Order: sequence, then C-alpha cells, then structure tokens
Amino acid sequence: MDKLTSIRAFTKVIQHGGFATAARDMRLSRSAVSKYVIELEQSLGVQLLSRTTRTVSPTVNGLAYYERCLAILADLDEADQAVSSAQAAPVGLLHVNAPMSFGTLHLAGCIAAFMAEHPKLQIQLILSDEQVDPVQGGFDVTLRIADLPSSSLVGRKLAPARRVVCASPDYLKQHGAPVRPEDLRQHACLSYGHLATGNQWKLTGADGDHWIAVPWTLCTNNAEVLRDAAVAGQGVALLPTFIAGAELQNGRLVSVLADYAAPELFLYALYPPTRHLSAKVRVFIDFLASRFGGRPYWDLVE
Repeated sequence: MDKLTSIRAFTKVIQHGGFATAARDMRLSRSAVSKYVIELEQSLGVQLLSRTTRTVSPTVNGLAYYERCLAILADLDEADQAVSSAQAAPVGLLHVNAPMSFGTLHLAGCIAAFMAEHPKLQIQLILSDEQVDPVQGGFDVTLRIADLPSSSLVGRKLAPARRVVCASPDYLKQHGAPVRPEDLRQHACLSYGHLATGNQWKLTGADGDHWIAVPWTLCTNNAEVLRDAAVAGQGVALLPTFIAGAELQNGRLVSVLADYAAPELFLYALYPPTRHLSAKVRVFIDFLASRFGGRPYWDLVE
C-alpha cells in the first residue's frame, strides 16, 4: 500500500467533493482513486467517507483525519520547497477567494502587482459574495470581511473595514440629516441584503447600542449598487469605506451620525491550519498586509 498516495487521494476527494474530480486533479482513473481510499480505510480500520450514489462526505473520524492529513502534506510541501529553494522564488498555483466588490475595487490592482513580483506563480482568483468553505473549495487563501475569522481556519487580520452612514448632499438638503439613530426611521434607507442582522442596523454611541429596523426602499446584496443609489439621492446607506471612500472624498456622499459607529469589521486573510505556511501563501499574505495594513488608503479619503 502506498500510504502517501492514499492520503493524497483521500484529501483530494474531500476537497473536490467527489471521486471523479479528484481523479482528474491527480491524473488518475476514478477506480484508482477509490482503491487508494479504500486501502487507507482498511489499514486504519475506520470508515473515512460516507458514500451515496450522488454525494461523498467525510465522517466524523474522516474529518478529524483529514485535518491531520492536511498538516502532514503541508509539512512535506514545505520541506520540498526548502530543498528546492522555492522559498526565494515561490512557484505553482495559488487559489484565492475574495468578496466581489472588494476584489474588483482593490484586489485587482494588487493581484497584478503581485504577479509582476512573482512571475513563476499562477493565480486562480475566484470572486464571490457567497460564504464558501475554503477547505472544500480548495482555496489556499480566502479573504473575508467579518467581525471574527472562521474558527476552523487560521486568520491574519489585514485591515479594518469601517462602515459609515451616509447620503448625498441633495438628499440631505431635501430631507434633513438624521441626528440620532432613531431618526433613520423617518428616512428612505438603502439596505445590504447580506447583513447578519437582516434589515436592522446596529449603531453604538455614548448613549449605548441602538438597533434600528430601517424602512428600506432598496435592498440588495451588492454594496456598490447601494453606493450608486445613495449618490443619486435615493436615500441613506450604511456603507463600507472601501466602497464609498472616493465619494466621501469628493463630496458626492456625506457622512452623518458621526457620533455613532457600526460594529467593527475587519479584512482577514484565512488559510487552512498548518504549522508551516507554504512559501506562496506566506508571500501573498505578506504582500496584502503591506498594501492594506495599518490605516488602509481607502480610509484616508474621508
């Protein structure tokens, strides 16, 4: 039994969610991958995968074993890279997942600059606002904007992602500016459809927390749409400064309720838990930290 190949086959099946895709990744037949996994289960005396005619998923024991296997394979890859001097020149394929708006507005230029510095790397960038499973998706690095990183992954905090309540000068001239969070109930509000709190905005000031069920006129899962509607005078929006920063700088949007703040969010780089980062992941995260770390440039424009 080739245990190392069996372990690789087992991890690929979980990452791809099936034998056929894992087989294509490993350039083996489906039956060969299945055989490797069965041999691994027989040697351990434990069922690692639950199989149906349509799906394959890890058992409880399989998931625990999978996480240990990831660490082992990462150590082997790190050893290979150290011997081949890949630390100085990372090579290979880097799978990255990031939110759509942040990716198009800020990550796109960053990726181009990173590629220029590391021409031997291939970058596969997937932009999506869906909360994908980084491990199941096979991503090396996942960028996520949240209050805390996923507990199943290791996270490096890169930058704050502040949010401000804002509206256009024309809207405020016509409807007045809210002075207290409760005043938002008298305004047309533009709401983000992926808020964990639904259509409630939480704002905190010296007088405590305020939960406001806003009377929205537009609800969408894309904050760029909300920004454009706010600029057009259609209402009040709670927007990340990485999306509305330029408009706050040029005066097309004006921040209101400055004495109140939305809950803190941060930009995290998440990666699978291993004792040693691969060179390609480490240099990429360091590059992002150098670009976005500290007080990010999008907060310098307000």
